[in-house]
Amino acid sequence: MNWIRRNSPTREDLLESRFVKPFAHRVAHSHLWRFTRTSVRRGTALGLFVGIFFLIPGVQIAGVALLALPFRANIPIGAAMTFLSNPLTTPLILAASVWLGNVLFGLRTNVADLYVLYDEGASLVEWWHWFTANAGPALLGGVAGLFVISVVSAVVGYVLASIGWDAWIRLRWRRKIRRARDKRLEASTSDTVAG
Repeated sequence: MNWIRRNSPTREDLLESRFVKPFAHRVAHSHLWRFTRTSVRRGTALGLFVGIFFLIPGVQIAGVALLALPFRANIPIGAAMTFLSNPLTTPLILAASVWLGNVLFGLRTNVADLYVLYDEGASLVEWWHWFTANAGPALLGGVAGLFVISVVSAVVGYVLASIGWDAWIRLRWRRKIRRARDKRLEASTSDTVAG
């Protein structure tokens, strides 16, 4: 939690963003910045979905901030989750989305045709025909695969955030109980020594 708080944009940083400024009065609500069980789960899911589906840096955090309004999600957690799609993971995400789109929808493009068109100096009409017949459907399959990966990541993130939050609360209660027990034990031993 401390790492997320240190590396997430502050409320002031986000409100100064040119994408968020028109909605700043709504994004500034305190319930979007509190760390509660529900808001953290929603922020995790929203951040993963936006971070993976919208692979454009800058747009991701602004998108999370704007979508946090209707979902009542935690903005700092959502912003932190967008960093899971970064220059190291983006090529893997894109390759997986194209593969998944091809598997789910059976859409493939013939790359050999691309080289033939390039070598022959194809006209704009021939390029357009290739795009609509081959590349367009494969590109749509890649977008569909990216959407599926985003939704699955959001669901998994939501579940893991729930499990993590519950474990964190149990740990805090155990520490609290242990401290209370230690104080009682210390008080009883000091009474015995004094008596």
